[in-house]
Amino acid sequence: MANKPVKANLKMKIPAGKATAAPPVGSTLGQHGVNMMDFINPFNEQTKDQGNVTITAHITIYQDRTMDFRWVGQPTDDMIRGKLGIQKGSGKPNSEKIAKKLSQSDLRQIAETKAKDTNTDDIEAVMKQVAGTARSMGVEVG
Repeated sequence: MANKPVKANLKMKIPAGKATAAPPVGSTLGQHGVNMMDFINPFNEQTKDQGNVTITAHITIYQDRTMDFRWVGQPTDDMIRGKLGIQKGSGKPNSEKIAKKLSQSDLRQIAETKAKDTNTDDIEAVMKQVAGTARSMGVEVG
């Protein structure tokens, strides 16, 4: 919005289409004195078609107790783990690799999904970002 004084910037991970007044949403927004339904209803409406994923919501709360929010899709590391069917990445990614490899088609599919959350239309650049995340998890890209 237009140059209002910001009271808080929040970041919450919430299941798509399933925000409720219960914690963490209710308790987090309540402590800043905003009407949580002004967040819950629009968030659920905007994310209901995202499937069974956790979404990161970036919420800006202003001094006048109004708020804005935007959401970004599922985190890249969650998408990689989901594709490979693994619970977590390697604790030592440089020396201990995960047994499964991320194929180029899986890499492209994740990159195409993540592209809307980035500031580029260059799928090759997004693929490099996803590949870097995979390598940092100890996943080899094939």
